[in-house]
Amino acid sequence: MNARPAKLPDHEKVYRRLREMILFGELAPGQAVTIQGLCEDLGVGMTPVREAIRRLTSQGALVFQGNRRVSVPILDAKQLDELAFARLSVEPQLARLAVENLTEKDISSLADIDAAVDQAIEQGDVRGYLQNNCRFHEMLYGASGATVLQAISDMLWLRIGPSLRVVLGRYGTANLPDKHREALAAMRAGDGEGVALAIAGDIEQGIEQVRQSFR
Repeated sequence: MNARPAKLPDHEKVYRRLREMILFGELAPGQAVTIQGLCEDLGVGMTPVREAIRRLTSQGALVFQGNRRVSVPILDAKQLDELAFARLSVEPQLARLAVENLTEKDISSLADIDAAVDQAIEQGDVRGYLQNNCRFHEMLYGASGATVLQAISDMLWLRIGPSLRVVLGRYGTANLPDKHREALAAMRAGDGEGVALAIAGDIEQGIEQVRQSFR
């Protein structure tokens, strides 16, 4: 008999839910929310919400505003440049390492996720695009086995995700580019450097979209 999966503690469930709210734009940059309001929205007590907020503030994804309020920080051009440098240093290396461990089944799953990304783009589904794009990168990076770099990447995505959601909400998904097909072709060829280059190009396109919104 298969053992049942361990039940997540409340603080972990709340952390993951708040993380999604930040990544996928339910909490917009600068939008202040109260801790009590989050407790009511999530249907949990104060303790797991405070623990989740503590973790997310340590990652730079939330900042305290006083009066028991928190908000997603507003990104400026200088911080965007720093995030671009960090992402281009970390994520291509994660992709390069992942190629050594990817199975045909993994690549097939990544292709299915990329198809969902394309469908979301065609349908103008901003939330669907953000979720599936994140799934694609997380699954790829998860195959790297580089847990330290993965933790850094997770933090960087939390910092850039809300601003990308604002851009997509403003301009939509029409003609939204990505380099996933190039990455998948390189994965099938076992070309780690090719995957790294495709992921770097994908990051640069996303950063440029946010940068143009500042202009």
